[in-house]
Amino acid sequence: LGSSALHGEMKLGVLCFFMQHTTSSLTLTVLAASDFLLFTYTEGPIDVNMSEISMDEIHQFFSQDPTIKLGGHWKPTDCLPHWKVAILIPFRNRFEHLPVLFRHLIPMLQRQRLQFAFYVIEQAGNQPFNRAMLFNVGFREAMKDLDWDCLIFHDVDHIPENDRNYYGCGQMPRHFATKLDKYMYILPYAEFFGGVSGLTVKQFKKINGFANGFWGWGGEDDDLWNRVHYAGYLVTRPEGDTGRYKSIPHHHRGEVQFLGRYALLRKSKERQELDGLNNLNYFPNITYDSLYKNITVNLSPELALVSEY
Repeated sequence: LGSSALHGEMKLGVLCFFMQHTTSSLTLTVLAASDFLLFTYTEGPIDVNMSEISMDEIHQFFSQDPTIKLGGHWKPTDCLPHWKVAILIPFRNRFEHLPVLFRHLIPMLQRQRLQFAFYVIEQAGNQPFNRAMLFNVGFREAMKDLDWDCLIFHDVDHIPENDRNYYGCGQMPRHFATKLDKYMYILPYAEFFGGVSGLTVKQFKKINGFANGFWGWGGEDDDLWNRVHYAGYLVTRPEGDTGRYKSIPHHHRGEVQFLGRYALLRKSKERQELDGLNNLNYFPNITYDSLYKNITVNLSPELALVSEY
């Protein structure tokens, strides 16, 4: 970052620590004000392109960036990132969605000067989709690679519309996707915690991760809200229109709605210490793409048995 950027071309935005071209007086001044050095490559609203694109085209485009390492690992070279972020994406049969997400998310995270990598956790077999259990698996596998300190739980069909929706974590869990187009950009209900959320590793361990018992779609994000509050946390959200997202249309292809979700939600508190990271078993098949690590698992209820409560 040159001297011109330090003298008038900086715009408010992203948290990162300078490695180069800083002076002690500048550093002390900024640290006294906010504890962080603020600078930005972000612009705010994003021109979202929802048109289909093949994974081959995405590979070709990002192959021109030598700073992206195998598995989608990236970190800035002009500063020290404030957060090391693992992006966890639960997945089954959404092959056309993944390249659209990468087309938007990779440049956004680079502009935010975060260190990051992508983990696609793919469910095999015939059991109903278990989004929550896939996130738990992704967490376990991601932590084998690096000492990540921030976890982003990201649905593959959610495309951010503002690159100032900063994908770092904080003292409290974060809900990023507050205004979704399919909900007319209105929060569906006060406890809504779906789509895209973020917790520190410490927070995620404290709440014992997600509950593994939600087979089929629905309920697991409400249970996560309960777990967060039972652990003494509050949920923070971006202000204004920063949390706007577009959703790629789909119809839960073949996925069943979990009819037992309300019974489990009524027992959220009792289950929290019994069902989550601490009773999780799985047998992963791991492959590497240039942009993500793929973790394929065949899940079943027997892999996360819950003792009586």
